[in-house]
Amino acid sequence: MKKAILFTILFFIACAVIYNLYPEKKLPLNTEIDYIIVKKSNRQLLAYSKQKLIKTYQISLGDSPVGHKAYEGDEKTPEGLYTINAKNAFSGYHKNLGVSYPNSKDIAHAKLLGKPVGGDIKIHGIRNNFGFIGKFQRFSDWTNGCMALTNSEVDELYATVKIGTKIEIRP
Repeated sequence: MKKAILFTILFFIACAVIYNLYPEKKLPLNTEIDYIIVKKSNRQLLAYSKQKLIKTYQISLGDSPVGHKAYEGDEKTPEGLYTINAKNAFSGYHKNLGVSYPNSKDIAHAKLLGKPVGGDIKIHGIRNNFGFIGKFQRFSDWTNGCMALTNSEVDELYATVKIGTKIEIRP
């Protein structure tokens, strides 16, 4: 019985290591991602080049992902059409791409609620010094409203997405 339990534990650990270290398909060389669609309900970020789907990434979202971000601190990821408006290679979460939230409609809605609108919505990697978590970050929604990828995935997007790229975030 003890051997069976030990074998099961070792098998689980081996599978977890293989899952985390198994290489994923990389973007083709010289790719330029010119449109991004995020499907929150599927936890997917779809990267397009010239109207062709190039790669689908599995993402994590905010702690309370259902619904459109209404104000700062609601832990929701916004929904709507935005742009990539910044790139930060020195982020506290490896690297990030800034999303142009809030727009004027977002600001007006938060004001109507009497709440601060917030901002700083990003596509980012894993918190610095925790990159070893790798693909395990996908197992739960853990951000404050951002879209999280593994560090190698955010490296790919960082290199292939230009400021001004449109990002459509769907429910």
